[in-house]
Amino acid sequence: MKSNQRARGPVTRRRGWHILEAPQDQNVETTHRRRKSNEPRRRAWHILEAPTGEFPAPDFGAEHGPALPDDATVNFVLDLALRIGEVQMASGAGASDVTATIIALTSALGLPHCEVDVIFTSITVTCHRGTGMAPVSALRVVRSRSLDYTRLSQTEILVNQITRGNVGAEEAYTELHKITTARHPYPRWVATLSWGGMAFFITLLLGGTVPIALGALVISSLIDRLGRLLNKYALPFFFQQAVGGLVATGLATLIVETGLVPTRFSTLVAAAAITVLLSGLSTVSAVQDAITGYNVTAAGRTMETALMSAGLITGVALALSIAKARHFVVVEPELPTQTALALPVMIVAGAGTAACFALGSYSMLRSLLVAAAAGAIGAGVYGGLLLLKFDQITSSAVAATLVGFCGGVLSRRLKVTPLVVAVSGITPLLPGLSTYRGLYELATQGGGNISTLMQAVTIGLALAAGVVLGEYLAQPVRTGLGRLERKLAGPRMAGPLRPSEGRLE
Repeated sequence: MKSNQRARGPVTRRRGWHILEAPQDQNVETTHRRRKSNEPRRRAWHILEAPTGEFPAPDFGAEHGPALPDDATVNFVLDLALRIGEVQMASGAGASDVTATIIALTSALGLPHCEVDVIFTSITVTCHRGTGMAPVSALRVVRSRSLDYTRLSQTEILVNQITRGNVGAEEAYTELHKITTARHPYPRWVATLSWGGMAFFITLLLGGTVPIALGALVISSLIDRLGRLLNKYALPFFFQQAVGGLVATGLATLIVETGLVPTRFSTLVAAAAITVLLSGLSTVSAVQDAITGYNVTAAGRTMETALMSAGLITGVALALSIAKARHFVVVEPELPTQTALALPVMIVAGAGTAACFALGSYSMLRSLLVAAAAGAIGAGVYGGLLLLKFDQITSSAVAATLVGFCGGVLSRRLKVTPLVVAVSGITPLLPGLSTYRGLYELATQGGGNISTLMQAVTIGLALAAGVVLGEYLAQPVRTGLGRLERKLAGPRMAGPLRPSEGRLE
């Protein structure tokens, strides 16, 4: 006991500053005893800190969260998700749809912690693997854009199978390769006749006769074949749009000069051709991206739409200027007078226009029928509101909202992608005649009046915003989405219906 007291005596009498000194040899045994008895051993810098309590030291070498597969599997899953997102972006799906789809896929395939960044030309996915492992990132560039709604619909069916656990990653990769490398379901000449048929029904929608509509069919079909030829030489789409507008307006004006057709032939044919050329633009996706907060992608899509429209405007304005310089007959476009007797014709023509657009975009039979119904609803509501003395902008917005709502409620039940229904349903309402009228005023009145052209732009935005609003209103009615699902989804026009199918909870 005395020896122990002597050993501990110097320690108990040491002052605070002595702690800064190195321990003496005689205190080595005492130090080890204190460590063995789990007594706290405070170091010098701890004296300057306030006591904060004792916490277990974290193990920085351990991984937190569920165990993840190896690097090869992670890279394989990310590549599969990126390829599916590329198909959606190339088909005109919104950035929010692509993001929700990729998150659902990665979560269903065992990667629960992924971040997705979608911009107009690329998709980036990062998989976080805890504190002990570096994250894995993958990037894919969206180089081509084409309207193939069959490919989009088959990809969506595959996504639903993956998120429900019916298809594994390797099997899904093989199936996706078959979808992306398959030929179009119809020959190219069928698509050409579809674009011509779309011009035919638009002419009837604008109050034209059957002979005038047949002329619009022939000219729009020629423009489609010419555009395909120019596309083989990789001519930028801006110039392709300019050539299309020039040929449509120029041919219609030359045919009127022969005296074989009435003077309003040029107006209706040019307006129908302009509507066909405007139908392929991603206006709906641009507005959807802007509303859902993907501003970079929205800006890119808006710039693309503005550039394509500028090319079309350039071609039509050039044709009108040449006709004016040559003293050709150019009739001022006039909006058709709406009557109750014309309403049934509008409904039939709207259905035919939407169906032809869906067929030209390589949709299958079920999608064609749903698109035709959406076009009939949109044209009927639009014509009815005009009969009630509503203006064009309001009528277009209300009709597009109803198309988006009905398409959102019914399309999923009929296993049809809502994007196909939305874009096809508003095609009969595109402001082709208003655009041509505004260009006529610019070419003949010295460019001082742009109000009509701005009205056409406003109608286009009203159509796109109405479709997105209708799809948003359809979500609670269609699925009863929960709070988390609404937060992650937003207005959905492609991809899995519920993020919870991908086990996001």
